[in-house]
Amino acid sequence: MNENTEHTEHKKPRLFVDADACPVKAECERVAERHRIEMIVVSNGGIRPSRNPLIKNVIVPPEPDAADDWIAENAVAGDVIVTNDIPLASRGIEIGARVVKANGQEFTEANIGNALAGREIAAHMREVTGEQGRNASFTQKDRSKFLSALEVLIQAVLRGK
Repeated sequence: MNENTEHTEHKKPRLFVDADACPVKAECERVAERHRIEMIVVSNGGIRPSRNPLIKNVIVPPEPDAADDWIAENAVAGDVIVTNDIPLASRGIEIGARVVKANGQEFTEANIGNALAGREIAAHMREVTGEQGRNASFTQKDRSKFLSALEVLIQAVLRGK
């Protein structure tokens, strides 16, 4: 049981942001501000704190998966997690949180299995070929798509759907 079980009594979700290498922190803050929900930015450091009282910064040790572990241990059902990390997304879904990638795609019980399998295949291919994947640049269109998707998701969670 999470130490934050008292959160389940509240109507509003919290927005957890896996902030290291997250390109949409500003968009998350806009949605959190619009809906007056708490946003928790979790990172290994190097993130400029917001002056917004709704935004809480959590600095975790610079160990692999420390931010993911903190989020998974503190989020509860009904919260929203923004991450591109597939194992964290899986953990979030298991606790009943809603999980969305920076491109606006929601991870769900229906698609997380394929995402985990694809991650394993990609890791194997990198190991075999020695080639690293290349990430496309993040465009303003990508930001708009994410902003819209997060807005719709937060509204759905606030309505209890």
